[in-house]
Amino acid sequence: MHLMWSLPLVAAALYAVLLALLWFGQEKLIFQPQRLPADHRFDFGADVHEVWVERPGPDAARLHALHLRLPAPDGLVFYLHGNAGNLEGWFVNADFWRSVNHDVFMLDYRGYGKSSGRITSEAQLLDDVRAAWRQVAPAYAGKRWIFFGRSLGTGLAARLAAEVQPDLTVLVSPYASMVQLAAEAYPWVPAPVLRYPLRSDLAMPAIRGTVLVLHGERDTLIPIEHGERLLSLARSARRVQFVPLVDAGHGDVHQQPAYRATLA
Repeated sequence: MHLMWSLPLVAAALYAVLLALLWFGQEKLIFQPQRLPADHRFDFGADVHEVWVERPGPDAARLHALHLRLPAPDGLVFYLHGNAGNLEGWFVNADFWRSVNHDVFMLDYRGYGKSSGRITSEAQLLDDVRAAWRQVAPAYAGKRWIFFGRSLGTGLAARLAAEVQPDLTVLVSPYASMVQLAAEAYPWVPAPVLRYPLRSDLAMPAIRGTVLVLHGERDTLIPIEHGERLLSLARSARRVQFVPLVDAGHGDVHQQPAYRATLA
């Protein structure tokens, strides 16, 4: 009888410990940054400049970004990249953006590349993105604003787009929310344990500009149904377009001809 009582108690204790580990260790699961030395040199062309976004306060950090600046651009692409790597691996399509005459501003989050600090909350991450946008936006008054998110960055792009209302919001391989994504992969994890819910689904109805969603049909990390759901929620958008990329998975969407053709 004693054993019958103790086994459920042990299981409950182990479950509680596991949830505690998830609560305190989520950053290691979600974010996979690669740091770069301070003297690292980027070789993307003379028109690509290194920029710093200063984040003062008790949680101070210095965020690093790359800024493609053309002589007379038609607009700016504010690009929020995925959860792994750094700008060295993400700033790879400069020639494409030159060909469509748009500047690009791409930020490395805290702990990525040359950016200092570390990510500790969703609010902090969103505030960093807002600060970067506020710094670069004045130079593009009257020009086209494009918010571009890929994978992890789609949640940040959708939230910022709902606040700023850019002309175009591009979401590549997006998730409806981290809550839904986690529920599908780890149904035993209660939603309140997730400290990074990243509710793109709540942001979409507030976006009034054009929304473009591109998603690989073979994406096993974030199923294409997430992209379809987000587009169905963009009820206030001026125009919506969903492009399924037939032969693409999650990390290779940019290699598909339809991807570049649609963006152009």
